[in-house]
Amino acid sequence: MTAIKHALQRDIFTPNDERLLSIVNVCKAGKKKRNCFLCATVTTERPVQVNVVKVKKSDKGDFYKRQTAWALRDLAVVDAKDAVKENPEFDLHLDKVYKWVASSTAEKNTFISCIWKLNQRYLRKKIDFVNVSAQLLEESVPSGENQSVAGGDEEAVDEYQELNAREEQDIEIMMEGCEYAISNAEAFAEKLSRELQVLDGANIQSIMASEKQVNILMTLLDEALKEVDQIELKLSSYEEMLQSVKEQMDQISESNHLIHLSNTNNVKLLSEIEFLVNHMDLAKGHIKALQEGDLASSRGIEACTNAADALLQCMNVALRPGHDMLYAVKQQQQRFSDLREQFARRLASHLNNVFVQQGHDQSSTLAQHSIELTLPNHHPFHRDLLRYAKLMEWLKSTDYGKYEGLTKNYMDYLSRLYEREIKDFFEVAKIKMTGTTKEGKKFGLHGSSGKLTGSTSSLNKLSVQSSGNRRSQSSSLLDMGNMSASDLDVADRTKFDKIFEQVLSELEPLCLAEQDFISKFFKLQQHQNMGTTTNEAEEMDGGILCRSHNSGVPQAISSEKDMIRQMMIKIFRCIEPELNNLIALGDKIDSFNSLYMLVKMSHHVWTAQNVDPASFLSTTLGNVLVTVKRNFDKCISNQIKQMEEVKISKKSKVGILTFVAEFEEFAALAESIFKNAERRGDLDKAYTKLIRSVFINVEKVANESQKTPRDVVMMENFHRIFATLSRLKISCLEAEKKDAKQKYTDHLQSYVIYSLGQPLEKLNHFFEGVEARVAQGIREEEVSYQLAFNKQELRKVIKEYPGKEVKKGLDNLYKKVDKHLCEEENLLQVVWHSMQDEFIRQYKHFEGLIARCYPGSGVTMEFTIQDILDYCSSIAQSH
Repeated sequence: MTAIKHALQRDIFTPNDERLLSIVNVCKAGKKKRNCFLCATVTTERPVQVNVVKVKKSDKGDFYKRQTAWALRDLAVVDAKDAVKENPEFDLHLDKVYKWVASSTAEKNTFISCIWKLNQRYLRKKIDFVNVSAQLLEESVPSGENQSVAGGDEEAVDEYQELNAREEQDIEIMMEGCEYAISNAEAFAEKLSRELQVLDGANIQSIMASEKQVNILMTLLDEALKEVDQIELKLSSYEEMLQSVKEQMDQISESNHLIHLSNTNNVKLLSEIEFLVNHMDLAKGHIKALQEGDLASSRGIEACTNAADALLQCMNVALRPGHDMLYAVKQQQQRFSDLREQFARRLASHLNNVFVQQGHDQSSTLAQHSIELTLPNHHPFHRDLLRYAKLMEWLKSTDYGKYEGLTKNYMDYLSRLYEREIKDFFEVAKIKMTGTTKEGKKFGLHGSSGKLTGSTSSLNKLSVQSSGNRRSQSSSLLDMGNMSASDLDVADRTKFDKIFEQVLSELEPLCLAEQDFISKFFKLQQHQNMGTTTNEAEEMDGGILCRSHNSGVPQAISSEKDMIRQMMIKIFRCIEPELNNLIALGDKIDSFNSLYMLVKMSHHVWTAQNVDPASFLSTTLGNVLVTVKRNFDKCISNQIKQMEEVKISKKSKVGILTFVAEFEEFAALAESIFKNAERRGDLDKAYTKLIRSVFINVEKVANESQKTPRDVVMMENFHRIFATLSRLKISCLEAEKKDAKQKYTDHLQSYVIYSLGQPLEKLNHFFEGVEARVAQGIREEEVSYQLAFNKQELRKVIKEYPGKEVKKGLDNLYKKVDKHLCEEENLLQVVWHSMQDEFIRQYKHFEGLIARCYPGSGVTMEFTIQDILDYCSSIAQSH
């Protein structure tokens, strides 16, 4: 078995870096006995892996091969079958239950013992050992320093080394000297035992020969021990002598420690005093500036600012633990608090006086600006106040109550000032819109001694009545028939456009400058999305901020950006109503003014949103833009309503409808206004609504017309619509332009065909009968045999229409067409030329029917195509 184990180690496990620890020769139970070996192995590399390997002899040769390997951690149960009686059978529960029969019970027990030891050492997993003798497991328990594994010590497991080349060579030489070693292992072992006894005897003799040297060595050791005892005595005496010295040194060390501790405490005390003196001592110059500094001069403001910053640093110094319990520190803190309170009160009072003075100073300039359409410039006032910006920041961080009070007072004073300025500014704008002529004076709006008189209510009255006068004079554009916008209307609209643009251009820099000043002066941040409403701003009249009782943190205002917005709404609360009043006035003066206002307002909203989409100016202009858009929609709705309500005269011809002319005027005006405008989409939607209504109502009027034929009404008006759309090139109405052209062409053709049936009425009826007979199935050459349509009847009908009569009929037709058509559209020659072409087509059609239905009859018309051309030309020239 030893030789087999060695061969398996060399051939199978060494190439796989494994060590073979135990082997058992087995065969499967209950089957034909085919022997194989179960081997317990461990890897040589760490971490160590323990495996159970099945090895069997190859069928093709006298060598062994590795068949199956299981990891020991997969082994669940080892069943030895019988713990008392010797039984070579045993089971291993791996991926399934494997039943084995060992070649001997001793090999089985040795293998199971090895498995138990490997489990205890490497896996620490409780594999169930069933029917295994307790004595067998007890013998396997590790004891002492050496632990046996599979019959050897643990070092044999952990430190197993292969034989090197020399050792293998020596063993081979030894085994060659004993050729019977393989065949007779007992004889080989007995020979080795005899040689080992010979070596042991030689070793004992060698030891006995060296006894003399051992005795000499023992003597030397005894002498060395005596020397050691003497040295120990000397060391003891030295130690006693040093003990007294040690006590003295301990006393000196303790004294030095006390001195060092005292010095350390003095240094720390000096450091604390220097800290308090350096950080909590305010210079006398600063104290004087806070108490008596001049807040009106630039030098005094700078001194007060430096002093306030120094005071804030002293008050905000981070005291170390225990400092706040010192009486001097408490006294100094109280002194700082008193200085802060005194200076904050003095600063707030001074700034309030500045706010009041600003209101008085600005009032003196109102008269000058009232004459011109400009707003007073607040830049000098802002420039003076910005000198106090750092002091306001100090006040905000030290006394928020006073800062809050100043903010409210500023809003109160400035809101009243701006309200006077803006209302006067809008009064001037309204007078300039309506004019300062007799019309304006009639309603009490005029300038006198540089001061503006008249009220907003009278101005509104003026706007309504002046608009009424404009409407009554012209009965609106609808009642003006084919009359386009007058030069006066164009001038008024241009004037209104310039005034409205001037108003917006004055308001925009005013609001932006004030917002920028508020941000810098009150130390508030801008550019944050805000959603504050006007109602929230109105609630600020009772107080700009609410405070929490516990923390003193503002709650009503979520951020400083909201505060800017609310302040702007409070200060400029009159801008939005005044703008709405101005827009209402412009709309009453002329509803087409809404087009100008929509374009201008959209542009200014777009500009404001690019600067700050959440600013007061952007929001306010956005709200006003909604009103302008509503007026624009109302203007479009009114035009559509007027189209639907239009009435035509029963006694006069229709001509070009008033709302068609109005649409042409509107489109031309809108295209000039909305060129490169941001709100082009609104105009395109309006175009779609208007043109749809125009189409519907043109057809409605045409159906209701009694004096003018329906085809003429449709033809003339759709010709005008097509011409308008072609000239203006409105991209969103391309489909309507094609539709208008189609309707114009269709109704022109219909009118021509209908009209031409009258000059040759009997001839038309005759040939219609001929075509009817052909349609009934009669051959064309047989039609002449019909009594009503024979050659004699044909000649009779043709004789009724000699050239003279045809010319007379065409002349009457020309006069009738002339009565139907209106002069302004100038379609007479177009219609007459179309009638000439249609007449010639009918002539050719009649000749064709004669040639087919009356062949060889020699019947022809009494006039030729050249005669028709001459008749038409002479008639057109004579009229």
